[in-house]
Amino acid sequence: MSFVIFVNGLVLSVFAVLMGIDALLFPQTGPAFGSAALLTGALGIALSISASSGLSGVHRLHGFVLTSSVWLTAAIAGAVPLYLWAMTPVDAMFEAMSGITTTGSTVMVGLDTTPKGVILWRAVLQAVGGVGFIVTGIALLPMLRVGGMQLFRTESSDKGEKEMRSAAMFASATLKIYLALIAICALTYLVGGMTLFDAVTHAMTTLSTGGYSGYDASFGHFKSPFLQWSATLFMLFGCLPFAWYIRVLRRGLYRSEQVSAMLTSLAMVIGVLTLWLMVTRHMSLEPALRLVAFNVVSVVSTTGYATTDYTLWGSFAVAAFFVLTAVGGCTGSTAGGTKAMRWLLLGRAIAVQLKRVQTPNLVISVRYEGRPVPEDVLSGVVAFFVLFAATFAITTFVLGLMGLDLLTATSGALTALANVGPGVGAHIGPAGNFAMLSDPVKLVLAFAMYLGRLEMMTFLVLLLPVFWRELVH
Repeated sequence: MSFVIFVNGLVLSVFAVLMGIDALLFPQTGPAFGSAALLTGALGIALSISASSGLSGVHRLHGFVLTSSVWLTAAIAGAVPLYLWAMTPVDAMFEAMSGITTTGSTVMVGLDTTPKGVILWRAVLQAVGGVGFIVTGIALLPMLRVGGMQLFRTESSDKGEKEMRSAAMFASATLKIYLALIAICALTYLVGGMTLFDAVTHAMTTLSTGGYSGYDASFGHFKSPFLQWSATLFMLFGCLPFAWYIRVLRRGLYRSEQVSAMLTSLAMVIGVLTLWLMVTRHMSLEPALRLVAFNVVSVVSTTGYATTDYTLWGSFAVAAFFVLTAVGGCTGSTAGGTKAMRWLLLGRAIAVQLKRVQTPNLVISVRYEGRPVPEDVLSGVVAFFVLFAATFAITTFVLGLMGLDLLTATSGALTALANVGPGVGAHIGPAGNFAMLSDPVKLVLAFAMYLGRLEMMTFLVLLLPVFWRELVH
């Protein structure tokens, strides 16, 4: 366990450095962030030094403890400067957990006048969370065989390419692409009329598919069609697999089944909802297409930006956005949700099963990227969906017991588990936020965000006594 403690110490130390930079850039919030940097840095260094002497071989089971603990450590560290600034402990933890998991739900009001140091910190949390989830999705979850993610290791590698077999080089290439996309996005926002500060912070929360904005109106603060179309494009970039970018850059454009399935599905949904707006709201093509494309991509990518209150588009649109909340982007991206690859595999598994029912002696297997999918992968995918549905139901039930109405409870549970941000309804919809909820409800939702980012199995396996017996021995 020394390795787990050592890594958590490093995480605290990195956060301390980021807090220190924030304190130097913005003196108004400097005392809070400077104090947080000292506290966090001292604890991080102490943990790393104390554990460094006991570092040894890392067991696969350590990955579960490491993944679960690092996200919690990052959220607690992220909450410290917010608490020292002005927030209550519960609100600070909610905001930090929402930021580091790139969920984007917020309890903050008056963002237009909030100090820039706090706005920057929220953006930094999401930028760090975004790259952290890419690493988790590419390196840890496939190794831990969570929810069929071991298939992604095959998809994101190529034995014929030396650079793809090197984990360090692969991670380095991923980070470079991530930072490059943020830089290009920020430059595009600058060209579109944003200030430098707005461009940088919104680029960080766009590519991380986090959705924190420095304004109460979210991205709707910016009325420019150019900016809205640009954000739509970069949100889409954020929910594509970063392994796909690497292979495109090195080998040219190639077809990825999950990318093709996600883009095709998005095009169909956007087309139907655009037609719905044109017919029911009597809108012309470009405004309707822009509104629909932005908000659909925002929800599917789990970014959570909003340019309008789409819950006012009618019951059909509300139902569509509710369903889209659970979909998510591609595996190996910054997006949350259940992931396009899992939906694709689930659909094919159902189709194969129906054929087997019709013709019992038929020998047929589920295929992905031209290869048969192992049974353990399919069982992992099915188990993930069952666990996701069960966790959603339990969370909804708990929120209902706490006094929330059915729409708020179901929407809140789903948006937290899928790490989307806004829900539907009058209170936590795209035009509202989570400030009016009670502290116990906020803590339940923060825990649901945590579970969603860990894809549930990673944490729940820690509750099994047999896990700890095997780890000790």
